[in-house]
Amino acid sequence: MKNYSSLDAFWMPFTPNRSFKANPRIVSRTEGVYCYTDKGQQILDATAGLWCVNAGHGRKEIAEAIGKQALELDYTSPFSFGHDIGFEFAERLIKHTPDPLNKVFFANSGSEAVESALKIALAYQSARGKHGKFKLIGREMAYHGVNFGGISVGGLTPNRKGFGPLLQVDHLPHTLDIEKNAFSRGLPEHDLEGAEALEDLIKFHDASSIAAVIIEPVSGAGGVIMPPQGYLKRLREICTAHDILLIFDEVITGWGRLGSAFAATEFDVVPDMIVSAKGITNGIVPLGAVFVADAIHDTIMDAAPEGGVEFYHGYTYSANPVACAAGLATLDIYEQEGLLERASGEIGQYWEDALHGLQDLEQVIDVRNYGLIGAVQFAQPEGTATPVGGAMQLKCYELGVMIRAMGNIIAFSPPLTIQPEEIDQLVAAIRAAVAELY
Repeated sequence: MKNYSSLDAFWMPFTPNRSFKANPRIVSRTEGVYCYTDKGQQILDATAGLWCVNAGHGRKEIAEAIGKQALELDYTSPFSFGHDIGFEFAERLIKHTPDPLNKVFFANSGSEAVESALKIALAYQSARGKHGKFKLIGREMAYHGVNFGGISVGGLTPNRKGFGPLLQVDHLPHTLDIEKNAFSRGLPEHDLEGAEALEDLIKFHDASSIAAVIIEPVSGAGGVIMPPQGYLKRLREICTAHDILLIFDEVITGWGRLGSAFAATEFDVVPDMIVSAKGITNGIVPLGAVFVADAIHDTIMDAAPEGGVEFYHGYTYSANPVACAAGLATLDIYEQEGLLERASGEIGQYWEDALHGLQDLEQVIDVRNYGLIGAVQFAQPEGTATPVGGAMQLKCYELGVMIRAMGNIIAFSPPLTIQPEEIDQLVAAIRAAVAELY
């Protein structure tokens, strides 16, 4: 029901506001794997909202938990006060993290969780007397949120330019190599040597100045870029050898997207911290978290005087009771319905086969997939400098499917509850869009 007179007041994020408001796409309600517009059109949500509604839309269990919690304990300060549900949620969460990541620092979003992880890394190095270890290393084409720390280690130029001096960082090369790895199913075989670039950066900066390396195990907003086989293990080996922390940003890959609770588990590589958000509450209430190795936590605790604040960082809404209730109900669904592992089974194989069936389109130059995440990359249309992704996104929406666009790449991360016939609907819409646009 429309209760506003114009679209002017809302300055929309990451949106071409003028063109959107000239032709708005308004979602009025959601259910299962579908959104419904204000005009009554049913839209397949092939992006799980924004990589986050992993258990599907309209989960009454989560809504009821939120309502019950709001009536019982809606809010209390997290600074020097606590509440039972915060401790309960933290304890439930670490049942899904690899040892020794047994401490949880709560934030309100992926961006804030990244900032928290970077500050924890710096605080840890300082607490053990390594004050010179303050540099951070990210990776090209990476997205780590939009706060100043996140855009510093991030590798997307539009997110960085125009915001002045950033943190002192350097960047690994990205791992997208279409020439060697086009149409790989799962992790590509080639270009493991890309991990050796970390050794070169360490030689240049010296390990004594580097606090941490942060990467997405699978890059999301950069175009769904997979790590080559063995790449993550090699980064772990290099960081360990040079006394550098390794942080996995799993805001997208966490909570079942790849077929395990985390990419760290799926790929058997244990970082020093994992950043989480999005699917942690099914995207319904904002909440982020950093899972921290015991030794990092204990070092920071032990370096502070007894009775004092050990880590000068936090948020008004850290471990917000209502958000924790949403998270607990979400965990119940994941565990009871086996959603954290579903992408590694038959539906993941169906997804892979369906996406790679698009190889016969002459405009497609690559298809990438793992678990229930995927991307299709198109050749740059001849005679124009405008990438095709934006037009594909709009055309697919007209055809009843919501996707993501990044340049000439379209990406998908559907709810983990998606069924084969809905995957077929997505692929059919892509084919129809290509037929109309090219």
